[in-house]
Amino acid sequence: MSTMWPNPVKLVGQHVTLAPLSQNHCADLEEASADGELHQLWYTMIPPPDGMKDEINRRLALQQAGSMLAFATCLPSGQAVGMTTYMNIDAVNRRLEIGSTWLRASAQRGPVNTEAKRLMLAHAFESLDCIAVEFRTHVLNHQSRRAIERLGAKADGILRAHMVMPNGTIRDTAVYSITAAEWPGIKANLTWKLEKSQV
Repeated sequence: MSTMWPNPVKLVGQHVTLAPLSQNHCADLEEASADGELHQLWYTMIPPPDGMKDEINRRLALQQAGSMLAFATCLPSGQAVGMTTYMNIDAVNRRLEIGSTWLRASAQRGPVNTEAKRLMLAHAFESLDCIAVEFRTHVLNHQSRRAIERLGAKADGILRAHMVMPNGTIRDTAVYSITAAEWPGIKANLTWKLEKSQV
């Protein structure tokens, strides 16, 4: 195993490309954050447009430290419409979390998120040999929880009083996971949904 696990990689699908995050994506991501004023949602931690450069630098610093692998979520045109990561990386136990994910409002409720998750899960289980992949979200973020459940992830439980949000409120965190044994069935279902556009 290399000193960095996982290594930066580009994941390419039909509707989306997950590209290694860089400051080259900053202008697109500033525009994406402003679409629907996503940064105003109190129960999320989406960077505001004027904080995007710092957020990219923060994610890249965590990547350098080995605890995160950061992606820009891009349309086939190359336009970045959001961000996502592998995070809370546990190389010894081959576990990681897919998180710190957001998409501009106009890219939501379509194939982009479903295909991005399928690409990331396939890479995690088929290339990185993960034993499990986690998803975490604010217990009150019902849109995110429904999206995670639609993937086929199972609820592990609630981490109560888990973290302090930027506005000072205390977040209870809903934790979900997919195990390696579950991946073949979930992969078949996600592939079917994308083929039928039932995303």
